[in-house]
Amino acid sequence: MLDKQTIEAALDARQSHYLPFSLHLYSCVTSTNQVLWELMQQGNEHGCVVIAEQQTAGRGQWGRQWVSSKGGLYISVAIAPNIEARDSYQLTFATAWGITKQLRNSNIPVEIKWPNDLVLNKLKLGGILTETKINHGKISSCVIGVGINFTNQVPKTGINLQSWQQQGIKEILNIEMLATKVLLGIESGIECLDQDGVDVLLPKYTSLLTNIGEGVCLEDLSGTVVGVTSTGCLHVRMETFDSKSVDTPDLFLSPGTISLGYGNS
Repeated sequence: MLDKQTIEAALDARQSHYLPFSLHLYSCVTSTNQVLWELMQQGNEHGCVVIAEQQTAGRGQWGRQWVSSKGGLYISVAIAPNIEARDSYQLTFATAWGITKQLRNSNIPVEIKWPNDLVLNKLKLGGILTETKINHGKISSCVIGVGINFTNQVPKTGINLQSWQQQGIKEILNIEMLATKVLLGIESGIECLDQDGVDVLLPKYTSLLTNIGEGVCLEDLSGTVVGVTSTGCLHVRMETFDSKSVDTPDLFLSPGTISLGYGNS
C-alpha cells in the first residue's frame, strides 16, 4: 500500500503551496477520476487527490480503456479553474508540461506527444484524462487524471519507468516519489496557466513536444508537424496537397481527428 505520510512530507517541503493537496489513497478502485467525482459530491473540492495502485475500469481519451494493472501510478486531482469551456485543452497542456518538466528535472528525458501523452524513448510512459463540469459556458470544476507506468507490464508501444531506470541513473526509487513528482508537476502547470496565461504556457509545452518535425499522412497526402496553435490544434504543413480539396498547405487538426502512433504501431 502507498505510504501516505511519505508523500505528505515531501509535499509539505515544497516551496509553492498553490494547490491545497488533500490525499485519499486506495489499493484498488474502479477509476481514480470516478472516485474523485464522488468525493467532490461530498464537499471535497479544489486540491482533493485520489491515488490508487490499480484500477479496474480505467479510462483514456476518446472513451478508450486505460489498462491499469498493479504497479502503475493512477492519480486524479480536483481543481476549480473557472476558465471558458472551449479552453479545457489548456488544463491538459498545463498538466502534461508540468509533469514532463518535473521528470526531466530528475534526469528522465520525458517528452510530450500531442495532445495528452507522456513519452520516453518514443514509447508511451503515461497519459492524461481531463474531465470537466460546465456552468454557463465556463468550467466550474475539473478532474485531472494521470496514469504513469512504473513497474507494471506494458504493451509493445509502452514503457515503464523501472525498466528505463535499470539502464542508468535511478532517481525515482519508489512509487511515493513518483506520486510526489506528478503532484508537483500538476501544481506547477496549473499555476503557470493561471498566473501567466496560455501565451506563456504554450511555448513551454511545444518545446517538449516530440511531434515537431514528424511526418504525417492524411488521406494519401503527406505533411510535417510544425507546431500547436493557441486553440490547441496541431499545425501540419502539407508537402503535397490537392488544390481541389485543400486550398492551403497548412492544416489545423483538433484533438481526436488524427492518431499519432508509437514506434512500429
